[in-house]
Amino acid sequence: MSGNTLQKAIELVTKATEEDQKKNYGEALKLYEHAVEYFLHAIKYEAQSDKAKQSIRAKCVQYLERAEKLKTYVNGKKKKPVAADGGSGKSAKSGKKGDKKDGSKDSDSDSESDDPEKKKMMSKLDSAIVGEKPNVAWSDVAGLEMAKEALKEAVIMPVRFPHMFTGKRKPWRGILLYGPPGTGKSYLAKAVATEADNSTFFSVSSADLMSKWQGESEKMVKNLFEAAREKKPSIIFIDEVDSLVSSRSEGENDATKRVKTEFLVQMQGVGNDTDGILVLGATNIPWSLDSAIRRRFEKRIYIGLPEAPARAYMFKLHMGETKATLTDQDYQELGAKAERYSGADIQIVVRDALMQPVRKVQHATHFCHVTQPDRDDPSKMRTDYLTPCSPGAAGAMEKNWMDIEPDLLFEPYVTMQDMGRSLERQKPSCNDDDLAKMTSFTNDFGQEG
Repeated sequence: MSGNTLQKAIELVTKATEEDQKKNYGEALKLYEHAVEYFLHAIKYEAQSDKAKQSIRAKCVQYLERAEKLKTYVNGKKKKPVAADGGSGKSAKSGKKGDKKDGSKDSDSDSESDDPEKKKMMSKLDSAIVGEKPNVAWSDVAGLEMAKEALKEAVIMPVRFPHMFTGKRKPWRGILLYGPPGTGKSYLAKAVATEADNSTFFSVSSADLMSKWQGESEKMVKNLFEAAREKKPSIIFIDEVDSLVSSRSEGENDATKRVKTEFLVQMQGVGNDTDGILVLGATNIPWSLDSAIRRRFEKRIYIGLPEAPARAYMFKLHMGETKATLTDQDYQELGAKAERYSGADIQIVVRDALMQPVRKVQHATHFCHVTQPDRDDPSKMRTDYLTPCSPGAAGAMEKNWMDIEPDLLFEPYVTMQDMGRSLERQKPSCNDDDLAKMTSFTNDFGQEG
């Protein structure tokens, strides 16, 4: 660690104070957190006297408390933050007066409640808690009936009927959702977050847990599970879990090994209470997972490409309330044609089709009047709306779309022809090799979802 770390921390906290006083609270929050990170590593790796270390730790607590107040304000939970204390980088270095306000002065205790390093990590984890429900119901997820049943069995039932899960009947502790990209794994997790009313939902990625600082990543993993135990019943959702716990190899560095070991211990280690905690993982490449991690995910559910009825439902779902001439029969036909398309692929097809009326307006050379309900008062009919038409149509007027008043333009309906054109243009994103690997893994370790 460079000897300039402490100086860098002082510069950052000085800037933070300046931004705080200017009421640039968002920028001040980032600078305070960044400064604390440098202070903590200065304590660890730079030669400091015990007195100086104690002083810096005390100021770190103070800056973290200020950062928490700013975070509350920035997130809109309070009308106005309390005034900044006007602290500067110099006070972090000297720490001679005013340290008793934060309760840290003259205390040699390393209790967790006053540990600024743990406070910093826990504040990072707070952002992983999904406070506002995503508003995705089970009915919004097309198909995947077995996967939904398994998640209800693991998440909803134990909380709603705890007396059913006693003795040898215990809820699942780890569920892995795997399959090709775009098949709805993360969407299922959103449904779990919405439906699990009484559970705390943590949504994290490997980027949230991995750190450039030595030893910090495994502490983040440990603190994540500690926070989940404190707030249980809890669900920890880890997207792209393969990037965090891929197969161990001789060539990997010690830091990566330590993170995987900590994850294994926390998921099902001796002395760790995992009651009331479900770890929900999602991955596109399940075969790259470490075998010990794979074992800890007790249920491994294959989220495959949707069947024709589910694909038809997805076309209709993504179309929403947009004006269209498509019938139920048309949707069934589209579902049959979109073989090997994932849910994400279908969404892109529909989005492209929704742009077809826009393109028709842009390229039109002639417009004609149509009679349609008034946008502001649907009970009345208007006859002055203009819509694109062919030059030979009755009443066709040569116009450019720039010549039309915005409120007089009536956009064309989306047609089956538009959908067919977009379907031809957008190819499926999953190839045969990927599907063969998924099938092989399912035959060896998984179950159909």
